[in-house]
Amino acid sequence: MPRRLDALDAAFLDEETSTTPRQVMTLAVIEPGERTFDYDTLVRVVNERIGLVPRYRQRVATVPGHVGPPVWVDDEAFDLTYHVRRSGLPAPGTSAALRELVSRLIARRLDVSRPLWEAYVIEGLEDGRVAVLIKSHQALVDGSVTVDLAQVLLDETPRDRDVPPDGWVPRAGPGSMSLVARSVIDTALSPRRAASRVTARFDRLQSAVGKVVQTLPVVGPVAAYAAGPFNRRLSQHRRYVTVSTRLDDYRLVRDAHGGTVNDVMLSTIAGGIRGWMLNQAMPVSDSTRLRAMVPMSVAAPDGAPTSYGSTVRGHLVSLPVGETNPVVRLHQVSYALKAHRETGVAVAANTLAELPGFAPTTFHAVGARVAETQDHHPYDLVVTNVPGPQEQMFIAGSPIVQTYPGIPLIPGRTLSIGVTSYAGGVYYGMVADRAAVAEPDVLGQCVEDALAELVETASPTRVRAPRGGAPGRRDRAASPGEGSA
Repeated sequence: MPRRLDALDAAFLDEETSTTPRQVMTLAVIEPGERTFDYDTLVRVVNERIGLVPRYRQRVATVPGHVGPPVWVDDEAFDLTYHVRRSGLPAPGTSAALRELVSRLIARRLDVSRPLWEAYVIEGLEDGRVAVLIKSHQALVDGSVTVDLAQVLLDETPRDRDVPPDGWVPRAGPGSMSLVARSVIDTALSPRRAASRVTARFDRLQSAVGKVVQTLPVVGPVAAYAAGPFNRRLSQHRRYVTVSTRLDDYRLVRDAHGGTVNDVMLSTIAGGIRGWMLNQAMPVSDSTRLRAMVPMSVAAPDGAPTSYGSTVRGHLVSLPVGETNPVVRLHQVSYALKAHRETGVAVAANTLAELPGFAPTTFHAVGARVAETQDHHPYDLVVTNVPGPQEQMFIAGSPIVQTYPGIPLIPGRTLSIGVTSYAGGVYYGMVADRAAVAEPDVLGQCVEDALAELVETASPTRVRAPRGGAPGRRDRAASPGEGSA
């Protein structure tokens, strides 16, 4: 019998609307190498590796009458060329044009009648570069049964990997009567499982009601939380902003002031949001704080089976955006995360960076799932930070010079920030609602300014590096710092 979707995956599909596309994305920038990288190349390498992630050739089948949760079935009409697509930028192929194209692509919902993913080869970038954008639905990548496609596409060397053909032939899906009968039998044999699915949906309904209540004006000292600048109704449109920085800068600040690289990244985000709010003439006082849901990696209990999905937990972190002193801001973030480090279950960044393949794409997907399960907590934005390998990776023999994540927006939250450290660089991918967040490019610049401010406190004589917010800039290698998933 085909595998059923769990309650969370079914909820992702049920609750998806034109304003809430549930997809995690990765944008990789490829440097021209000895080999040509084009559309045919990506089709070939995906065809060779897709057998490593079988669910990427499966679609969702709904049970008639909704008497049971949907099931995963092989797509008998699977067409790889439908999922791998080709696009291009008009000359001169600027980074701004790339970000605008990505903004439009990530706002489009995936076709739920087909396998829930798409990949784009984007040609025409400056200096002959090529970009690859991969979108995967949140219901597709759980970190346990299925990892992200990008994780199996990237290699540690430019040499071709020998992946034997899997000889895949789609299995015929069950008929409508079979789906209904099996669902009835499953409910009879596992009433607790059926009850848990109902409970999960009820909990998410209560959470949705709670979000509506939180948007109402709150009066009196009993209110511990008030809606911030990123708590608005979502539109159907998105903006995608990238920021490229150097890992050495974060390590310099960490060595000077203590804490971890992850602390420096979160305080940089806090300083960037502060600068953006001031630029937008928003009220900012010493006590202004925003709450970030930060999924973080933890070690599994001794002897417990491990997977990406079972070793990530959500942590609510208060970002001190009202604090004027960048060093005090950093210490406040470090103190807020101290309890997590002292539990003894925090996972070091170098451990995550050494996982096989390009694991950050999967960890970002899992982090987004974890944030969804915590949406009953009042928070303003999601921040996922995943340390990746510090050696250059390759796809079909061509080097990846930069990689940017993208986290879907949760209803009522108009900004998400993903951070990936890779090959000496730290790459921010910000997804913002186009109608609700004014001038998100300014937010990207403010994040760069906040990091520069911290670097100056660690090394006052150091000359500020040129702006690196555009995809395509090569960063020098550095060893990984501490991070979260």
